[in-house]
Amino acid sequence: MRVDAGFLQPLQQPDAVNHARRARHSDDQSHTGIIDRMFGRKRTGSVICTSCGVLVGVNDDKCYNCGRRNPGLWGFAPLLRALGNDLGFVPFVMSTCAIIYVLTLIFSRGGINQGGIFGLLAPTGLALVLFGGTSPQLVFDYGRWWTIISASWLHGGLLHIGMNMYAMSFLGPAVAEMYGPARLVIIYTAGGIAGFALSVFWGAFMPAIPLMGSGRNLTIGASACLTGLLGAIYYYGHRGGSSMARSYAMNSILMILLQGFLLQGIINNWAHVGGLAGGYLAARFLDPLKPERTDHVVIALICIAVSILSVIVSVVTALA
Repeated sequence: MRVDAGFLQPLQQPDAVNHARRARHSDDQSHTGIIDRMFGRKRTGSVICTSCGVLVGVNDDKCYNCGRRNPGLWGFAPLLRALGNDLGFVPFVMSTCAIIYVLTLIFSRGGINQGGIFGLLAPTGLALVLFGGTSPQLVFDYGRWWTIISASWLHGGLLHIGMNMYAMSFLGPAVAEMYGPARLVIIYTAGGIAGFALSVFWGAFMPAIPLMGSGRNLTIGASACLTGLLGAIYYYGHRGGSSMARSYAMNSILMILLQGFLLQGIINNWAHVGGLAGGYLAARFLDPLKPERTDHVVIALICIAVSILSVIVSVVTALA
């Protein structure tokens, strides 16, 4: 009996389809393997929980010790750990501040200050306003309220940025060790916002106080954020019973205040005091004796995004 080839066609298709599916699956596995090798991703075995540091399964939904969701970060935890306890936030701050500093020099267009140790390679006031410097007048008269965030990323000279980034190089990792990388970002941001908010408010509505200054001038710099980190270290010493951390923070705070009193008009004491208070209060709220949570990571990412956006908005609105 003659069999029509048309009847055989449907019988042959499933094998062809399965073969195609196997080929695609093989390609997908190949591509996934390349990505895993490229980024150091683990799919099996154990990794260190990014919150509490204990060993957990790479695919565990929850850390059995601290309760953190997805402690293995989809297998990328080893890669992130390689960035350090701060997960790269410290070099991010240092490089971003350096880039913005160079941009302010470029926009100064020949008006760069070359005189005096504090004014060496100082951008012009106009360039600092353009990129997000803050003051009572800029906030309350011109409505540039976001500058209490952007001002932390600007610096007024080579010595200024050098000293602040040097301090960040050891304060940042210390706070990351005590609180975790996400809470480091939150405390750093809270210190900067609180510092410049107090400075702007005091300059606008309160009288000048001897040794402290008026807070009415254009102000910039990461030192408010850094005093926020010192406030967090002090609270860690108090909360965790570490006399060494508490003593180190207190001595550093007293030295900063003394420098501010001696260099009134150059150093913004109100920003330092506000940053210290902001960092301390943020640390109390975050509690270093409790593990870092996923929502802390989300808040930290928002802090970074808002900070960079504040600088962009400053430039765009100033040039508009």
